[in-house]
Amino acid sequence: MEFHPSIEKAEIQEIKLFQEEKLHELLAYLETHSPFYQKLFKENKINIADIHTLEDLQKIPTTTKNDLQQYNHDFFCITPDKIVDYSTTSGTLGDPVTFGLSDNDLERLAYNEAISFACAGIQKGDVVQMITTIDKRFMAGLAYFLGLRKMGASVVRMGPGIPELQWDSIFRYKPKYLITVPSFLLKMIDYAEKHGLDYKNSSVYGAVCIGESIKNQDFTDNILSQKIKEKWNIKLFSTYASTEMSTAFTECEFQIGGHHHPELIITEILDDNGNPVKEGESGELTITTLGVEAIPLLRFKTGDIVKAHYEPCQCGRNTMRLGPVVGRKQQMIKYKGTTLYPPAMNDILNDFNNILCYQIVIQANEIGLDEIIIKLSTEEEHDSFVNEVRDHFRAKLRVSPKIEIIDFDILSKTVFNPNSRKPITFIDLR
Repeated sequence: MEFHPSIEKAEIQEIKLFQEEKLHELLAYLETHSPFYQKLFKENKINIADIHTLEDLQKIPTTTKNDLQQYNHDFFCITPDKIVDYSTTSGTLGDPVTFGLSDNDLERLAYNEAISFACAGIQKGDVVQMITTIDKRFMAGLAYFLGLRKMGASVVRMGPGIPELQWDSIFRYKPKYLITVPSFLLKMIDYAEKHGLDYKNSSVYGAVCIGESIKNQDFTDNILSQKIKEKWNIKLFSTYASTEMSTAFTECEFQIGGHHHPELIITEILDDNGNPVKEGESGELTITTLGVEAIPLLRFKTGDIVKAHYEPCQCGRNTMRLGPVVGRKQQMIKYKGTTLYPPAMNDILNDFNNILCYQIVIQANEIGLDEIIIKLSTEEEHDSFVNEVRDHFRAKLRVSPKIEIIDFDILSKTVFNPNSRKPITFIDLR
């Protein structure tokens, strides 16, 4: 099977016509099978025969996370006996939403990951170590496994954490690629250095990085990725996906954004008023899934603020590419006249080698303004270190947050919560 679909190298106009044809199929499917969208079409007097082009999507209201949480059941287009797998969203913001997948949906998920991994250069016969969970109703872990299996790679299912076991597996099975949260690579390096492991000469060539950004908006390496690479010279590939999209945007070898797969998803990038942003501007990624059977979504607002890049890529694909996520719309912080997103603060904190772990807490103060508290643990002399961190914030972001030093044993328990799939470095109490 071909994991470099020809549609991705087609002319822009051809890609658009192809997507419009897929859109017609989706609208007919929703009108027949989706209680939620039947109601939406009826209430808004939408005749799907009037939707011809991608631009016509503007005539249809958007769907939000809130709709999914409130009317979860009405989004299902198939009967329960057709559901093969139940997953939930990670619930970063609010209650997790249940997603069912049919047999065809699992097949589509496998295809999506296969073409995404192929984009990053993974090939048949490569050994890939998964440092991610495949249980706990987590769709991504299952998707990685199915995609690797589909493309003929060998999988080492390690699960997250425990650097000692990860290294044991690396030296034993010689994986070429790892799939991991990038900050965990620093823990692995730290373990290898403390235990005299020759990690620089291991079989690992690259890592597909999930859950955290490793790039700045101009595609240069951010602090996290610089720290990993100065110790361990491996390739780091960004990938961006979500349960709702069942689709991934993964970088190719040229590493200038995650490639769009036009046969799987239609994308729009919208401003606060729901209008498409101008080219080169950031906005909220809004998606329409193609080929999903159980819970297809139409104009679903992901809550992620991103920027799209349209110039053709040297890899030969003409598809749009997504830059690193600027931040989550709901996590936007207004602090003394400055607009901030957590990733910008993560970059500053990742810059310090002597911070053992940290958590950013946002709360509203008594007059309703946002207040930033940075909790961190360090072995440094506290007062001077707090001033150093604060100066760094002032210099880079022009804000001066409140900083609290907390014992590592206490703070690490809330940051690395066993029930969470990612480190909890941000808490919003507003």
